[in-house]
Amino acid sequence: MKQTYLLRNEAIRNNAIDAILSLPIDDKSPHEVHIKEPKRTKAQNDRMWPMLQDVSRQVLWHGQRLSPEDWKDIFTALWLKTKKLEQRSVPGIDGGVVLLGVRTSKMRKASMTELIEIMFWFGSERNVRWSDDSRREYEWSKRTGRVA
Repeated sequence: MKQTYLLRNEAIRNNAIDAILSLPIDDKSPHEVHIKEPKRTKAQNDRMWPMLQDVSRQVLWHGQRLSPEDWKDIFTALWLKTKKLEQRSVPGIDGGVVLLGVRTSKMRKASMTELIEIMFWFGSERNVRWSDDSRREYEWSKRTGRVA
């Protein structure tokens, strides 16, 4: 049995506490309780892709025009480095090395916020003109202090 409680109010928090208190304590087969940050939001994902497209259209990277997907790999690699985490790599099937990317769909809300900040920093350093969608979403989140 798996139960998930999204802590939106006191009643839900109390239900979660009651559920934990009702669990048996067993040294041989203990129950697991997981507490996680919220997952990234659809709004964050919807904000990320216009930004990636803006960078893709306006920035040459070592003489190459990269796709939004390529830029996502570059930005997530930098995000890993800022967290003092290493990007995983494995040997390729026919030789060489394959760098394994970060799945933003698995990111938590706070991590996605950090990634978006990295993207804005990078773009601002390179005079990227943000599309209306990118700029409006970013300015709203900065003004309100909230992440959509």
